Amino acid sequence: MTKPTKAAGIAKGQCLCGSVCFEIDVPARWAWHDHSSACRRAHGAAYATYVGSWRKRFRIVSGEDDISRFDDAATKTRRSFCKRCSTPLIYERPRSPHMVNIPRALFSDRTGRQPLYHIAIGELQEWAYAGEPLVPLKGFPGVVWHRGKKKPLNQREGMF
Repeated sequence: MTKPTKAAGIAKGQCLCGSVCFEIDVPARWAWHDHSSACRRAHGAAYATYVGSWRKRFRIVSGEDDISRFDDAATKTRRSFCKRCSTPLIYERPRSPHMVNIPRALFSDRTGRQPLYHIAIGELQEWAYAGEPLVPLKGFPGVVWHRGKKKPLNQREGMF
């Protein structure tokens, strides 16, 4: 029988407005990037990065009354979010009843796990950033962009 790992510390997190605060014992169980369409819609982003924790190592510190839940009949999952600011908080799946999954971006501390896994990679969108080289955008400090390859003059639109 495997001995459970002892918590090495605590990682704290919160929603955007700070109404809901939570913590997990670290290290987290796992971390991954989810590219599924349901995840994209729930987060309004190309993908979301989650940290998985044993339910018994996850605690709501404050704001439990400000948590609302949505049961997705299509995916048979439950998503929880803050009633005040709508921040996605918890993602639960019936096949893993002893686990909770929390968006990594909500933690202010290290969680003890790096996201090594990609879920639904086949649903990766062509418009998602894929690590191509970026350069500074002149006149806009802090903004970078993908310049792309220059087309030959005879192929540029609107030039002639």
